[in-house]
Amino acid sequence: MGSINPRDFGARADGRTKDTAAIQAAIDAAASRFTPGGGLSQVELAGGTYLSGPIQLRSGVELHIADGARLLASPDIDDFRDWPAPRHVATENLPRSRSASFIFADECEHMAITGPGTIDCNGDAHVIRKEEADWTGWEFHRRWPMEKSLPRVVFLAGCRDVRIDGVRLVNGPAGWAYWIHDCDKVEMRGLEIRCDVRYPNNDGIHINCSRDVSVSDCDIECGDDALIVRANSRSLREDRPCERVEIRDCRIRAWAGGIRIGWMNDGKIRDCSFRRIAMRDTSYGIEFVMPDKPLHPDFGREASLTENLLFEDIEMDGIRGYPIEARMSRSAETRIDAVRDITFRRVKTTARLWPFVQGRPGTPFRNFTFEDCEFTKSPSPEFDDWERHGTSCRTRGRPEVFENAAGFRFDRTVFNG
Repeated sequence: MGSINPRDFGARADGRTKDTAAIQAAIDAAASRFTPGGGLSQVELAGGTYLSGPIQLRSGVELHIADGARLLASPDIDDFRDWPAPRHVATENLPRSRSASFIFADECEHMAITGPGTIDCNGDAHVIRKEEADWTGWEFHRRWPMEKSLPRVVFLAGCRDVRIDGVRLVNGPAGWAYWIHDCDKVEMRGLEIRCDVRYPNNDGIHINCSRDVSVSDCDIECGDDALIVRANSRSLREDRPCERVEIRDCRIRAWAGGIRIGWMNDGKIRDCSFRRIAMRDTSYGIEFVMPDKPLHPDFGREASLTENLLFEDIEMDGIRGYPIEARMSRSAETRIDAVRDITFRRVKTTARLWPFVQGRPGTPFRNFTFEDCEFTKSPSPEFDDWERHGTSCRTRGRPEVFENAAGFRFDRTVFNG
């Protein structure tokens, strides 16, 4: 069977006419061909700019954005309402209490998004430059309040057997680029994410409560955290771990964390590896942060247990804050079982600060091993802008500490500066 063309359903691909209905009709037609165990039916966007509001993917469908084609998000924020009655998540318990997204898949299987074309998030329509002269953090803020802003671009909930390959995603809308939420068997390969580092919440790839996820050969530039692994089950019917996540051969520039693990009351994160990652110009390098309860509704319902993680052949250059930050809140509301058995092998960093480790009495960070690592503290003038470099402004007034840490081992590891 050949590709299905949205133009056959009335798409204009002129960048001015909204093609939402035509693209969705093409996706639905492709899904009607799906039989379990069969191949994918392809919907191909080719030869133009397809302006669109939200679209929903289906099982058995490959959305292919051809070379030179652009899927452009609508600039009209009123187009991005919550999805009605999603099957897999309770919207009120999601981060920002919203299910809205540009591309959504709800309990789908055997599906794909492929390139080499471009998803343009139209982010310029979603932000506004700060007016105050003494601003810190990011140069822009959201045009609309958080409860109305677009929280994420591609949102996959409860999906299985997913491939996202070769797509270029640009101009993020101060919302997460990809959110993989309670999914199984996901392969993300050769992705390019180019989002303005001056925009807040322009996260790269969130992997949450998911299993057997592979991310490889990706190039990520974003204003917030680039690679996030979490286990927040609060929007799900049952608690789900995040495990067997493998991330390798990626390049990162991020004005927050390069890699962030966990958050408040996330559950089980285990058996994950990060290999051959190159970071530059980030606010933080690798973060294990279990904070106080945030003001916005993004927190889990379980005690956090993070264990058996490997970071190998990681290079960090131009880190404005801590190259490694491990921090636990002392609030009883932040429930933590353990963060343990973490290995850093051949990690080399140049940063404004030393690593920061602050467990809490009775619950230390435990059994961190550093092998053949090198941490260089640099007074370079290029770090002078750190307070206008995303989240690095949050290091103001915080000393570098090493406390409530047990079983830390340093083999052939040096600290320079």
